[in-house]
Amino acid sequence: MTSQKRDVNGRSTFFFPPSGLFSRVQTPVASGRSLSMSQSLQQVSGPVWNLGRLNHVAIAVPDLGKASSFYRDVLGAQVSEAVPLPEHGVSVVFVSLGNTKMELLHPLGSDSPITGFLQKNKAGGMHHVCIEVDNINAAVMDLKKKKIRSLSDEVKIGAHGKPVIFLHPKDCGGVLVELEQA
Repeated sequence: MTSQKRDVNGRSTFFFPPSGLFSRVQTPVASGRSLSMSQSLQQVSGPVWNLGRLNHVAIAVPDLGKASSFYRDVLGAQVSEAVPLPEHGVSVVFVSLGNTKMELLHPLGSDSPITGFLQKNKAGGMHHVCIEVDNINAAVMDLKKKKIRSLSDEVKIGAHGKPVIFLHPKDCGGVLVELEQA
């Protein structure tokens, strides 16, 4: 016997066996019939993609050595060496936090995107959050359809050597969001 959950409109959406283990998803459609999850994702939703874990929080810093020392010597974190990434206009240091990491960003050259950020925020601060996705190309197509702007027209290779795209903060509650292929 299965128990049935209903959405706010009273439509069946989830079915669970008595054990509570997830069994099947039903998606209501305009005709009143339900589609299985695989049918609904392909026929109703379009490209399939899912958010994954928080990959990192990036912090722009005016002094990379001082910031690295704080996380390593004061807080006892594992801190990488500085890595210059001229193609991104930054030097980065990665701070391991167990289940995620922080990325310390420092401008590399006057045309770095971090230079402008630090001119507005002299002490530095949170620059962006990076969330993994399982299909970045599908995510980009889907978000374009939903009128979510990105800072570039194409996916690029990020600091971790994986495809990334940055979403415009005006469309993301004031936060610069980086999506990275998991």
